[in-house]
Amino acid sequence: MNSAATPALEGKVVIVHGASSGIGAAAGRVFARHGAVVVLTARREDRLRELVGRLRATGAEASHHVVDVRDGEAVRRAVDSTVQRYGRLDCAFNNAGVGLPRTPMHLIEDDVYERVLSTNVTGVWNCMRHEIAAMLKGGGGAIVNTSSVGGLVASSTGAPYIASKHAVLGLTKAAAVEYAPHGIRVNAIAPGLTRSEMMDDWFASSPEVEERASRSAPQARAADPEEVAETAAWLCSDLASFVTGATLPVDGGRTAW
Repeated sequence: MNSAATPALEGKVVIVHGASSGIGAAAGRVFARHGAVVVLTARREDRLRELVGRLRATGAEASHHVVDVRDGEAVRRAVDSTVQRYGRLDCAFNNAGVGLPRTPMHLIEDDVYERVLSTNVTGVWNCMRHEIAAMLKGGGGAIVNTSSVGGLVASSTGAPYIASKHAVLGLTKAAAVEYAPHGIRVNAIAPGLTRSEMMDDWFASSPEVEERASRSAPQARAADPEEVAETAAWLCSDLASFVTGATLPVDGGRTAW
């Protein structure tokens, strides 16, 4: 047993979608540190191979699949392979998603709208359908979907992203109600400002942007991706056994204002 493992996650089989960077990669590290068997998916295989190699070097059981969550068959194959290899699927963290530039609604092209909705909404739909099917056969499980503070509040630009993240919360609640009698819990997290490669480059080029963004929440800083991932891990764990249909902001108090 990993010395930092959490008994409520020890030995559980977890699939993490969108695991090549940011919150998803952090989730791979966090779940592995807590003793889970980790299956990582994303579109960038080089990133997945690198992360799986690092996890295995720590003694964790980890594997990967190349998946674009917009492709339901690719998701199904990854879930089926996970069950065939490890015997079951206990938990899933559906974190794959895309953002978009802050653009007024009337200037956003149709293909941009469709790309955001197909990834952020249809992607979660694809993941949940196949995960739930596997969990029904296994006697239950826990799913966490990544929404955003943009799923709770709106801003003056980014309408497709905001719409998509609100839709994730609707899917989360619907699945939670439908599958609670079958022992499947479904929750969502709503991250606020979180450090990522893209954000770090943005802040490095415009330090004043980081200062202004940090002032958007009471804690006045960006989250580390592992802080967000730890929240998802808790919701997946048995420690959250009576939590379903909930949305947990991980935003430094942003939505409390």
